[in-house]
Amino acid sequence: ATWQRHRTVAAYMGGGPGSGIHRSEDGGTTWTKLKNGIPSSNLGKIGMALSPFNPDVIYAAIETDRTKGGLFMSTNRGSSWKKQSDMVSGGTGPHYYQELYADPHHEGRLYLMNNNVLISDDHGKTYRRMNENKKHVDTHAMAFRKNDKDYVIMGTDKGIYESFDKTETWRFVRNLPLVQYYKVAVDDALPFYNVYGGTQDNGSHKGPSQTKRGSGIHNHDFHVVLGADGHQSATEPGNPDITYGEYQQGVLFRIDHKKNESILIQPQPADGEPNERFNWDAPILVSPHSPTRLYFASYRVWKSDNRGDDWTAISEDLTRNEERLALPIMGKVQSYDNAWDVGAMSNYNTITSLSESPIQEGLLYAGTDDGIIQVSEDGGGQWSRIEVGSISGIPRTAFVNDIRADLYDANVVYACLDNHKYGDYKPYFIKSLNKGKSWKLMSNNLPKKLLVWRMVQDHVKPELMFLATEFGAYFTLNGGEKWIKLNGGLPTISLRDITIQRREDDLVAASFGRGFYIMDDISALRDISGPSLTQDAVMFTPQAARWYVEMDELYGQGNSEYAAKNPPYGATFTYYLKDNMESLKSMRKKNEKKMVKNNTGIPFPGWDTLEDELRQESPAVYLLVKDAEGNIVKRVKGENSKGINRVAWDLSISSKNVVRLEAPRSGRFGGGGVKALPGTYSVTLASYKNGAWEEMTEPKNFDIVPLEEGALKGASYGEMIAFRKQFEAYQEEISLAQIDFNNANKKLSAMRRALVNADTQPADLIAQLYDAKLTLDSLDITLNGYRSKNEIGERNAPGPNAGWTGYAGMSTTYGPTGTHKKSLDRAISALARFKEGMADMIDNTLPSLEAELKKTGAPIIEGQSRQE
Repeated sequence: ATWQRHRTVAAYMGGGPGSGIHRSEDGGTTWTKLKNGIPSSNLGKIGMALSPFNPDVIYAAIETDRTKGGLFMSTNRGSSWKKQSDMVSGGTGPHYYQELYADPHHEGRLYLMNNNVLISDDHGKTYRRMNENKKHVDTHAMAFRKNDKDYVIMGTDKGIYESFDKTETWRFVRNLPLVQYYKVAVDDALPFYNVYGGTQDNGSHKGPSQTKRGSGIHNHDFHVVLGADGHQSATEPGNPDITYGEYQQGVLFRIDHKKNESILIQPQPADGEPNERFNWDAPILVSPHSPTRLYFASYRVWKSDNRGDDWTAISEDLTRNEERLALPIMGKVQSYDNAWDVGAMSNYNTITSLSESPIQEGLLYAGTDDGIIQVSEDGGGQWSRIEVGSISGIPRTAFVNDIRADLYDANVVYACLDNHKYGDYKPYFIKSLNKGKSWKLMSNNLPKKLLVWRMVQDHVKPELMFLATEFGAYFTLNGGEKWIKLNGGLPTISLRDITIQRREDDLVAASFGRGFYIMDDISALRDISGPSLTQDAVMFTPQAARWYVEMDELYGQGNSEYAAKNPPYGATFTYYLKDNMESLKSMRKKNEKKMVKNNTGIPFPGWDTLEDELRQESPAVYLLVKDAEGNIVKRVKGENSKGINRVAWDLSISSKNVVRLEAPRSGRFGGGGVKALPGTYSVTLASYKNGAWEEMTEPKNFDIVPLEEGALKGASYGEMIAFRKQFEAYQEEISLAQIDFNNANKKLSAMRRALVNADTQPADLIAQLYDAKLTLDSLDITLNGYRSKNEIGERNAPGPNAGWTGYAGMSTTYGPTGTHKKSLDRAISALARFKEGMADMIDNTLPSLEAELKKTGAPIIEGQSRQE
């Protein structure tokens, strides 16, 4: 089918000149329009399928006049067509569907996409509805398997479904984050705030911004709070138990989350008033001056002071109030009998956006889908009309996507406009300094093709603003004079809405296709400025780190369910490097790259230079975390990258265990179990290069704070510190004891092997060495238990090792219990007894045996002196 752009946003009409079916037999060089058997007028959307069994057979689902259309079939490659059946009613019409598929395993079986898929087994003459039980409706795409006649896969408004038994049962694919959110809202719940959004055909959702699970945020963490097509949501400040949501076209509900109950609060027209025209995504506004005051809009603005129980219209019709079927399409008014289809589509001449100044109560703004901005300074008593077409550079037909009053200045207001339905994809972001009387276009350096959907202004720095656009997010540090693409892991996708959770300084966006995105802690953006970026390094002030224990996931659930990542556990540090630190090798490679670019030869650097490169320790960046007394509690490896970097500290403290001569393959102590306690800390950015440490920034203070209170009051921080210090001392002692024992074992073994090669081999020395071995075996049992029991997993009596219970006493926010303390005391006592035996072995037995061994002319043992 071919199309012409319909020059109106008012309605959808599927038919028009130029539409039709064309055939090419030379690979697309030339085309012939096919007419025989095809309706001659008002052809609209056409879905086509080729028979997998006969290349001459073609099927077409053709939209024509308002009450006509149908399924057509050709048996001669389109030279002539026969109508098989009329257009089947149901669903939301050809504007939403019309895709047609031919089954490769059953000749004559067709699948016509619809609200409920229609199946024909006789080339489109008759239809039956496909089984949709346990499957979302609104199917738009499907595919088959060549070698499995029972398999189909279908794409719907909810996602992807598979059937392995000819559509009798369905499997939903749960690991794809494919959600179309229109709008986003956030509450102020503790310990983690919730994110709300309305979706295309999948209701309105609520889900946490973070969980305590190490595995992240799962599908089951999100809940449907309202059905149908979800759209804008709103929250009540200070009361996360009350939120608002709506179906398409303004069916508004108040949601009581304590009772999981939705109460219809949509304002209704009075007797004698016309139908209340609501936009598909009608605007909800909670007043910044009263948490129980709501504004809602249809073609007029409504106000409620009791959370929507009662409404008062505070305006007349603020739109153009046109008869949309009387507006011209393709240059002229069209017949009522043409292919009109406005079912399940948005109304026209409606209000699309509302805002109230947080500075001046009653200063209201309303934007419409037909190019009007209305302003009231008396709470809706009187309104001033602004035609957006009167603003320089703005088309008359622009749709007002968003209007926002400035958070700091009652005279300032912003608006995001959109004219893409007229083939105009320019970004229109405008600003007024006088309450809408005059406007200035602030798109400036934004891409020339970029739809602007929504904006949000930072609540701390007035000049910092963010835009949600069709191709990702942009931000400005200077009030819109210059825009910067915001990346940081955000793909280039359609973002329909954006907001800031003020308590956490999180930027939250709703994408139309990939769910929600959160940029944690945008506070660093407030500190970015021209002067700061000229410094070699900048450390931004960290947010408080939450102190809690991450929960384990239910292990082994496979990859069938999607899980979003939580923010990194612990403290997140953000810093800026003007340039990365380069190694000798990287500097050489950079110079050689210039030589290649200039087409000059690359000289051999010399062996000494290459050896210096090989032996140089790589330059590195570290974050030095110190406690309130200035002691370093952790050295965190950072990213040595030019620009803004982020690294997380998991709150683990540096290990005080004995450092072995041989570097460990993996850390055993001081990793994830022992955490820093709540309190005030500081972090400093430091560099290490060629053996020299340099602190690059001044320290920035931050706090570690408990996430929540437990059901029971645990140990005090002082008790936790005392237990940790006692455990660290014990840990050092048992590590040294293990080292002494292992070294004694090695030395005794070496002496027995050396005696085999001695000049003389006295029997009494052989016996003494063997007796020493038995003593060490006995000490081994004291330290590590019976080897025979260990081999089969049998339990040994408690010994000096209390590592498990020691870490148990330090790995929770509750702190050590009396049992933990007693267990550690018992281990310390057992260790003392073991050390008594080891002291005699080390101080007396082994030196005496070593002296006797030297008399035999035995070979020297590693570690012995050559002198007698």
